[in-house]
Amino acid sequence: MPRPDEFPAMVFVGVDNQASPRFSSVRELTPMFQRPPDRVWAQCFRIECENASGIDWQGADFAKCGSDDVTLVCDVMRDATAAADARFVAHLRTSEHSAITAFVADICAEGTPAAVVNEAIERWGRVDVLVNNAGAAAIIPLAEITGTRIAELFALNVTAPSLLAREALPHLREVAGSIVNVSSTFGHRPLPGGSHYAASKSAIEMLTQSWALELAEENVKVNAVAPGPTESEALAASGLPGEVVDKIKQDEAGRIPLGRRGKPEDIAAWIVHLADPASTWLTGQILTVDGGLELT
Repeated sequence: MPRPDEFPAMVFVGVDNQASPRFSSVRELTPMFQRPPDRVWAQCFRIECENASGIDWQGADFAKCGSDDVTLVCDVMRDATAAADARFVAHLRTSEHSAITAFVADICAEGTPAAVVNEAIERWGRVDVLVNNAGAAAIIPLAEITGTRIAELFALNVTAPSLLAREALPHLREVAGSIVNVSSTFGHRPLPGGSHYAASKSAIEMLTQSWALELAEENVKVNAVAPGPTESEALAASGLPGEVVDKIKQDEAGRIPLGRRGKPEDIAAWIVHLADPASTWLTGQILTVDGGLELT
C-alpha cells in the first residue's frame, strides 16, 4: 500500500447503464484514496443502479485508503432524466462523504472523455492515474446478436476507454503516470453465449499490452485487472428468475478453487496496488483475480 505522501491524482471512470441510481446504497460508498497535503486525488467512481450490470463498487472496502476529494462520473446513458441526475448529486452533497464531487455524464457521448479529464485538471491540476472501469456485460447468443448491439457494446467497453486514455495521456506523460484497465477473466477464456462481450474484453487486454509497449519510453505504465465472477447486479438485471440466479451463483462458486465468487473489495485492492506510484517496474500485465478459476 502506498504511503500517504506517494498518493497521486487519479481519474477512476465507471459507468451506469440504467437511469435510477440506488440512492439508499450510495451512503455505503467509501472513498478510495486519501488526499495528502501536496497531492490530490481526482477520482471518477462507479455507482451501480438497480438494473446495471457490473461490479457494485459501493460495497468495496476502500476506507483503508481514505479520501478527501473525489470526482465521480455516473454514466446514466440515454434513459436518464435530469431529475435523477439532480437527486443523485444532491444526495452526495448531503451524505457523509461531503468531499465527493459529482460529475454526471454519458461516457459514450461525444466530448465526454475530454470533459472528464478537463474536470480533473481544472479542479486539481494533475492526473497521475487513469482507471478505465467503464464497461458492461452482455450475454447474447450468436443467433440473437445484432449489429447495433455489437456497436453499443464495443463503444462502451473498447472505444470509450481508448478515448479516455488519449485525453489523459498528455497529463500522464508529465508525471510518469499509469493506466489501469479493467478486463475480465473472459478476456482470455471462451464464454459461450457471450462471445462479443468476451471479444470486447480481449480487446482491452491487447490494448493494455500494446499501450504498455508504446508508452514505455515515456515511462507511462499500463496494466489491467481481469476479475472472475464477482458479486454484482448483472444476473438479477438479466431478468432470470431468482432461483436460476441462485443456481448460477452456486455453480460458479463450485468451479472456483477458492470456493466462492469474488467480492468488489477483492478487485478494488488490486486496482489500488496497480495504481501505486511505487510500482515503477510493472507494465503490460493482465492480473487475473478469479479465485483460481483460470487454473481449471
